[in-house]
Amino acid sequence: MDPIEALTEIAELLERDRASRYKSKAFRAAADTLAGLNADERADVGRLRSRKGIGDSTYKVIAEALSGEVPAYLAELRNRVAPVEQSQLRSLLRGDLHAHSEWSDGLTSIELMVDAARALGHEYLALTDHSPRLRVARGLSAERLREQLAVIPGFADESFTLLSGIEVDILDDGSLDQEDDLLRTLDVVVASAHSALRMERAPMTRRLVAAASDPRVDVLGHVTGRLVSGSRGTRPPSVFDARAVFEACAEHGTAVEINSRPEREDPPDDLVALALEIGCLFSIDSDAHAPGQLSLLDHGAVRAERAGVPAERIITTWPLARLREWTSSR
Repeated sequence: MDPIEALTEIAELLERDRASRYKSKAFRAAADTLAGLNADERADVGRLRSRKGIGDSTYKVIAEALSGEVPAYLAELRNRVAPVEQSQLRSLLRGDLHAHSEWSDGLTSIELMVDAARALGHEYLALTDHSPRLRVARGLSAERLREQLAVIPGFADESFTLLSGIEVDILDDGSLDQEDDLLRTLDVVVASAHSALRMERAPMTRRLVAAASDPRVDVLGHVTGRLVSGSRGTRPPSVFDARAVFEACAEHGTAVEINSRPEREDPPDDLVALALEIGCLFSIDSDAHAPGQLSLLDHGAVRAERAGVPAERIITTWPLARLREWTSSR
């Protein structure tokens, strides 16, 4: 087995499993080290252990792969980190409108995120790094966002488009954490609350209704902010008038995100049913912070299918031309 492919697949499976970022980065670093060596240097197993970027665990994987075996760690991950049950809806998804790169708190470069999206068969991916208020996530200032916008066109080809975007923070008063002219130039704006999640019901409702009613916003991200599992622990959902928020989404054509991260399951099933009843559009997104997490769309697709959300109400099943027409008309 090719050791670079083995190391990369392990990194992707660790990312999908939402393991420590340091684990997946170690395997990606080892793959990068091997990629920089010629064939003779790669075959010199004895000297590989002394190479910078290769540790005990990654060396074992490389040695097993070079001996013709499927590395034991890779086999274990393949068995444990399996895709969830497949759904018909998953095959209809054409893209993903919520993903992060190392420009904010993602683990890897834009290039690796794009490569992974292409490998999944995506027609498009929106790059939605965080906005400046989220300092812990290295949110992008207006200047840094403009720098990012300059490189995005270079990732497109005849079969794939990288869309410009942002996950913009919804401030306490419902305003958005980025310059207006920048928000209007982006292909996709996902608006999410990341702070003051325990705000009282009335002001939280006003805050989310304001964001859902803002014509610059395309998608309302992980609306309750809850965490149901994972390394960050659990967090209860924010308290707000969900009917009022979803009615604002329906009135203004803002899509409700079905966040595919298993530790979120956001919105909960009862709120997905309410948004469906009210007539909202939906966006099934991965909220990926690493290439291996883009595949988490299968979780969101299964939840949406179980809830009876029709494919035509899910904007990420739309072809790119229709999606662009919708975002530009809002």
